[in-house]
Amino acid sequence: MESAPSPVFRALVVEDEPALAALVADYLVRDGFEVAQAADGETAVRRARELDPDVMVLDIGLPGLDGLEVCRQVRTFSDCYVVMVTARAEEVDTLVGLSAGADDYVTKPFSPRELVARVRAMLRRPRTRAGAHADGSPAIRVGALEIDVAAREVSLQGRPVPLTRTEFDILAALAERPGRVLSRDMLLEVVWGGAWVGDTHLVDVHVQHVRQKLGDTPDLQRFVRTVRGVGYRIGSGE
Repeated sequence: MESAPSPVFRALVVEDEPALAALVADYLVRDGFEVAQAADGETAVRRARELDPDVMVLDIGLPGLDGLEVCRQVRTFSDCYVVMVTARAEEVDTLVGLSAGADDYVTKPFSPRELVARVRAMLRRPRTRAGAHADGSPAIRVGALEIDVAAREVSLQGRPVPLTRTEFDILAALAERPGRVLSRDMLLEVVWGGAWVGDTHLVDVHVQHVRQKLGDTPDLQRFVRTVRGVGYRIGSGE
C-alpha cells in the first residue's frame, strides 16, 4: 500500500538581493516547496494576498515598505509563518521584528540549509492542536480570560485578543497544564517540536508579547507567571 504524498507547501521569498533570493528559493524548491519571489514591500503584500503562502521568508531591509511594515500588513489577512531576515543581530531588532508578528528570525549571513530546517520544523506544527477539545469540551477559563483551543480563539472580559499562531500555541500549552511549570525547552518541544534548531530565548520574546496583549506587567502577572530559574506557568487570573 502506497503512502499518501506529502503536502506541497507554498513559500514566498521576499528579498531585494537577487543572488540571495535565488539561493533561498533554490533550497526551498529542492526541499519540495512551491516558491514565489518578491523584491519589494508592496509586491510582497500583493503576492501574499494572491498566493496565500504557508510561510514567508521576509527581509527587513526592503525598498518601499520595509519588512516590518510588510509583516504587519500581512498579519491583517494571513496567519502564515513568517521568518524575518536581518543584517543586524542586536536584541532590539529581534524584539521589534517579532513584535510585528514574525515567528522566527535569522541574521545574515545564514545557512540556507538551516533556514529550510527551521521552516520545516514550523510547518510540522498543526494549525489546530491535534485532539485538543475535539469532543466539544468547554473552553479553558483563567479568571476573565477564555481560551477556546479548538477554535483557536482567545477573549478577555468578552473581547477578542488577537494573538499570532505562535503566541496562541504558547498560551494554550500553559493553559492545558494548570499548575505545571514549563521550561523553555519544554515549551519548545510542545510548541515548536523536537526538531527545533533555533534560539531558546525566542520563547521569552513570545511570552512577553502574550503578556502585553493580555495586559500583564512584570509586577502583575495574572495570566502568564514566571517561575524564576525554571520557566513559566499559567496564572489564576487574579
